[in-house]
Amino acid sequence: MISVPADPAIDAAIEASVARITARASALGPRFGALGEALSRAAQGGKRFRPALVAASFRAFGGDPSSAPGLYPVAAAFELLHTAFVVHDDVIDHDIERRGIPNVAGEFRQRAEAQGADAAGAALLGDAAAILAGDLLLHESLRLIAFADVDPVAHEQLHALVDDAVYVSAAGELADVENSVVAADATTEDLFDAAFNKTAVYSFQAPLLAGAVLAGAPDRARRLLESAGGRLGLAFQLVDDLIGAFGSAEQAGRESGGDLRESKRTPLVALARQTSTRARVDETLAVAHTGPIAVREAQVALKESGAPDRLRRYIDETLEEVRAVSQETALPPAAGRLLQDLADGIERRIP
Repeated sequence: MISVPADPAIDAAIEASVARITARASALGPRFGALGEALSRAAQGGKRFRPALVAASFRAFGGDPSSAPGLYPVAAAFELLHTAFVVHDDVIDHDIERRGIPNVAGEFRQRAEAQGADAAGAALLGDAAAILAGDLLLHESLRLIAFADVDPVAHEQLHALVDDAVYVSAAGELADVENSVVAADATTEDLFDAAFNKTAVYSFQAPLLAGAVLAGAPDRARRLLESAGGRLGLAFQLVDDLIGAFGSAEQAGRESGGDLRESKRTPLVALARQTSTRARVDETLAVAHTGPIAVREAQVALKESGAPDRLRRYIDETLEEVRAVSQETALPPAAGRLLQDLADGIERRIP
């Protein structure tokens, strides 16, 4: 697991923002109020890793939370951004549960069914509710940045970070979906780019940089942090690809082999298809959706291709690049230790 210090002030900032959404929604009638409540449940729990990264980076660069009123609203913005992406991602993947509990789409499908809607109508309402919930969360994230109590230069830099995170993540998600549905093979480079864009910027690079900006870190240190954050994010996503193919149900938050059942074209699959065992890999992946035995056959075929070992070596090399950056003298020792700890945490996630 990746661990960063818990901070009750982060939770308080997130809860205040969610409470604002639910209050605004309730004022617009019971239907919209129900959406606010479902959104609130979607934002509960979780590791709240991204806002913790903002605060950890801020402290690593010598920031004092007691003299930075904008710190926790900015940190909360990254959690709401993440929740928005998760809610929208569930719509894209046609998921109606998350970790065994109905998500926003699932709750509103049930709401529609309870009122007599047929299956198509229930699905329509569920998807509409989830899209709107994600939109509200995105709006609140950007609102937190817009009204953060920071100096004008930092405000401009923070807005640029979130702006970039939204665009790059959207590009990565679209590429991921297109790669999974078009007949033509995506290149390995395209798949690695999609993996980077989906996660690296909004989950690691931008939160780390936001903390550094708030602490007044110099340009050279921020450039190093940008590089290391991107590598951390890519490694994290590649480990997620391994977990999606081979991780336990506890690791993946769903049945083992979920990515294989969904025929996702990940860098892992791309590496396997570069080998002489491509035909067997394709054959087993084509039927992996049929059940656990077929998933197991696909897992065996991937392992026999050597792709998981190649991907683990790539992850190791990527994390070593982060550790090299952590030794740069332009970074304060605490920032170097933070990067090392993050690299170690990602390494521990490898299945």
